[in-house]
Order: sequence, then structure tokens, then C-alpha cells
Amino acid sequence: MTGSGQSHNFLDDKTNTGKGIVIMDRNTTKYKVKQYIMFAGISTVLFAAVVIIPFIYGLYLTFTSWDGISKDKQFFGFANYIATFKDIAYWQALGRTVIYSVISVVLVNVVAFFLAYLLTSGIKGQNFFRAGFFIPNLIGGIVLGYIWQTLLNGLLSKWGQPLLALSAKNGFIGMLILLCWQQIGYMMIIYIAGLQAVPEDMLEAAKIDGANKWQTLWKVTIPNVMPSITICMFLTLTNGFKLFDQNLALTGGQPYIINPDGTTVHTTEMLALNIYNTFYGQNANARGTAQAKAVLFFVLVAAIGLIQLSATRKKEVQQ
Repeated sequence: MTGSGQSHNFLDDKTNTGKGIVIMDRNTTKYKVKQYIMFAGISTVLFAAVVIIPFIYGLYLTFTSWDGISKDKQFFGFANYIATFKDIAYWQALGRTVIYSVISVVLVNVVAFFLAYLLTSGIKGQNFFRAGFFIPNLIGGIVLGYIWQTLLNGLLSKWGQPLLALSAKNGFIGMLILLCWQQIGYMMIIYIAGLQAVPEDMLEAAKIDGANKWQTLWKVTIPNVMPSITICMFLTLTNGFKLFDQNLALTGGQPYIINPDGTTVHTTEMLALNIYNTFYGQNANARGTAQAKAVLFFVLVAAIGLIQLSATRKKEVQQ
């Protein structure tokens, strides 16, 4: 109330620093920009510096004759992409990678969910087993590759079977064993978190309604664990496609087959290793082609990952 008997509205006072003016400022574009710069500005700059700008520059290199060293880059147009589409080894590696990824997604998620279900059922020593299964995920892929190469070659030699580098079948199975051993523990932890978040009242209601353990698992538990299934399927799918260091250390793409036309087929070479071999091969002029392969690889993995996320999220139960 002012001296003249009239009320004073702080919302209309442009010079007042009261709560009303602050609320009005929050609705302005200037205020929102300042807040974004303050809280997300650094992260945005870092994300652009390490992701956006390198990707754009890499995309530019796919249209040039880049050899990895020279500063002189001639514009090649779509020549590198055409060379990629004509590369039979690239498509063979893609086919192997798709098969490998599908099998690994099924194996890793089924075994990880089973272990998580078992280790949330109240068995003795479950914390010890959780830590034990998770430890392989802490070891680097190169180290695991050489460890498992020694172990598997020793077993194959004892059984009179071809070594990993001499049998495409054994090499493929060896990579599946390696990835499963490394990834199952990590996915198990995610599933454990999901299982522990299932509402107890829903489990009790299912029990009262006469549902057995299998019916409860299928009708109650799994629908409520779908967010964890979505995450685990996305991680295992992308990890399967991105397989590189394990492939390099375990088999190196061997065994090799030389075709009548002189071309070499790496029978256990996955897509990421194919890009690596193209880039660091004897032909320095093929590095632009390797960059084009990498861009296509990125688009493929991103598309498959987004499709998988969209498909599994539709099945999630809304809490």
C-alpha cells in the first residue's frame, strides 16, 4: 500500500528486483540462453569438439583422395563410396558381423538374465558371484583376446582340432565365447537392478492369484524388466557390431583364403577389422575408402540401434 492509498503491483515494476520480475525474466529467450550457457555450454563445446566436428571432417575426407599424411587432398566425389560398394570383402565382413551380432545378442542376454534371476533369488554367496561374473568386463579386449587365444588353442591342440588361425569355424566360435565371457557379467548387473525394481505387490498379487513361478516370470517379471532388456539388447547389439580389439587379438581375421583372381579373403574378419585393414593396408590411397566404410558403418550401427530401441520400448510397462 502506497502513501496515496493505492496498492503497488511488483509484477508491473520494471525496476524492482522482487520475485515477480524474476519470474518474468525466466520466460524470456535471453534468460534461457544465459541459463543454457551457464549449465550446458561447456558440455556442448566439448561434445562438438570431440564428436560433431571430427565426424563432419571425416565425412569431408570421404570425398577426397586423402592418404593420411599429405595435406593435398583432391576432390574425388563419390569414388570412395563406389569403391566400398564394389569391395566384396567389405560385404562378406558385414554378413559375418550381422550373424555374429544376432547370435551374441541372444546368448549374452539369455545367460545374463538367467544369472541375474538366480542371483536375486536369495542364494548363499550371491554378492560374491555377482562380483566374480562382473570382473571379466574390467579386462581390456586385447588382453582377453590373447588370453583366450592361448586357452582355446591349447584345448583345440589337445583335442586334435585345428587352431583358431587355421579354422574359420573355430575362430568364429572362439570370438563368441570371448564376447560372452566379457559381456555377460555387465549385462547381469543391469538385469539385477531391473529385477530388484519389480514391485513386490505385483509379485504377491500373482502368487495370490495362483500363478506358478514360470507364469509369474513371463507375465509379471519380464514385462517390468523391459527397460533393462532394452538397455542390454542395445549394448550387446552395438558391441557385436563394433567388435574390433577381440577380433584383432584372437584371430586377426585368419585363416586367409586366396582366390584365383589374387584377392585375399579374411574368413574371420569382422566389419571394424575390415575397415582397420583397409586403412592400414599397403595401398595408402585406400584410406579415403576406409573413411567411407567407417561413415557407412556409423550410419548402419546407429540405424540398427535406433530401430531396436524403438521396437523394445513399445513393450515397456508404464509405471
